[in-house]
Amino acid sequence: MRNVLFVLSGPSGVGKGTLAKLLVKRNPNIQLSISCTTRKPRKNEIDGKDYFFISKESFNEKISQDGFLEYSNHFDNFYGTPKDFVFSKLNDNDVLLEIDVNGGLEVKKSFRDTVLIMILPPSLEEVRNRLIKRGTESIEKIDSRMSRIEYELSKQDQYDYAVINDDLIKTVERIEEILLKEKHSNKGE
Repeated sequence: MRNVLFVLSGPSGVGKGTLAKLLVKRNPNIQLSISCTTRKPRKNEIDGKDYFFISKESFNEKISQDGFLEYSNHFDNFYGTPKDFVFSKLNDNDVLLEIDVNGGLEVKKSFRDTVLIMILPPSLEEVRNRLIKRGTESIEKIDSRMSRIEYELSKQDQYDYAVINDDLIKTVERIEEILLKEKHSNKGE
């Protein structure tokens, strides 16, 4: 059996973070990837656990050395998936990336054996309700996130799998089934 690099992507509010945490908790062979960022740590965030916090100069140096599977700029801060970390962990574990749709497609370009899984909402109304329930963003910010959903969903056909997150445990089980199937495939050989 091979170790699998897999990506969970999907619109805000579909539960990617919750699914990722549950997958890691239930499967000790899954390593959650840690991204690099140029933003300052938030209270309670730990370097090397939540993110690798690095300077913009270090980030740019890593870009010039082709050190990222993917990277992007959000609100004047860079975020990227470090190749060295991912591939060192992939030697012994399955590696899970929880990144946006464009990042997932970039990773697939860099490493064609990547398994892309798009997490879909049961409905747009449900996504809006989940975002409101979080209580972390203004209605304007929620509206902005909602307007991006159509774009993200338009990329679904470029993903290997699409899973509707309408029941947390059933969704995790479906992702585990996909992972098991991919572990037994002969990709990468």
